[in-house]
Amino acid sequence: MRAFLAIILLAAGTAMAADQDFNGRWDITAHTAPRPRAFWLELNGAGTGSPSGWFVSAYAGDRNKIDTITIRNGELVFGFNPPANRQGKKPRVAVWRCRLVSGKLEGTFGVEGQTAPPTPFVGVRAPVIADQDDGTWKEGTPIQLFNGRDLAGWKALNPETPMKWSVVGGVLRNDPPTTDIQSEETFWNFKLHVDFLIREHSNSGIGLRGRYEIQILDDYGKPPNTHGAAALYSRIAPSVNASKKPGEWQSYDIRLVGRTLTVVHNGIKVLDKVPVDGLTAIADNADEAEPGPFIIQGDHSYVEIKSFVVTPLTKD
Repeated sequence: MRAFLAIILLAAGTAMAADQDFNGRWDITAHTAPRPRAFWLELNGAGTGSPSGWFVSAYAGDRNKIDTITIRNGELVFGFNPPANRQGKKPRVAVWRCRLVSGKLEGTFGVEGQTAPPTPFVGVRAPVIADQDDGTWKEGTPIQLFNGRDLAGWKALNPETPMKWSVVGGVLRNDPPTTDIQSEETFWNFKLHVDFLIREHSNSGIGLRGRYEIQILDDYGKPPNTHGAAALYSRIAPSVNASKKPGEWQSYDIRLVGRTLTVVHNGIKVLDKVPVDGLTAIADNADEAEPGPFIIQGDHSYVEIKSFVVTPLTKD
């Protein structure tokens, strides 16, 4: 009997140890159409009686708290209960299922009751990025990513959405709804200067490395928050709201080294070397250890750009 109990306890302990392997931060690529999507997962307490986690993004473009988490027979299942929309209709429950395969998460996701096949995804552990903004980085030659004449160097993020961007009087502007656009050139560590203009109720953003959004929003005079202007979207609010009124030209000066982010909004430093823990909902790719493009969000509402200057930062 004692030997039998020892075997049972050993099996249970082994299962809990395996369950703990789900813990940590994961960068996820989902094989959605017309293009892949990137998501982010953080799990804690797997292998205990009280697992918890966060996900970007199950709904509303947010860093969502996971509502339910179970692990049985090596399968992780987590889900969300999205809040009702403005019309009072409650969306169906979203469910993600996966297993650990050679150190990766492999699984599918969908909503309860859907008739279409679930969408496959693969998750890899978020990389540790060693680069620090320690004062040793040197500025390279500034690059004018917007030439003031046309869309050379930019392409549609979603090729199946009408491309309604144009250049008028040296200003890049969209005609929403349309696709986001992304730079053809990719970057790692850099300084970025952007001059932009928005209208009343505008909502846009700048994607860094194609992964991390700095929000652009008409929120003049409102308290700063994680969805407000100059926020690292859904993650870190600016220290103050430095927005101007809609219709006035504004500027962002952004510095990204490794996972260290600084944002100056209209000459006021509002994010000072804050940590970028992971992807935001704008993410076009999940390869956090690699250079990535810039994204200008145009699918929501109106935005104009008259300057987009990138200065690479290197150790050379």
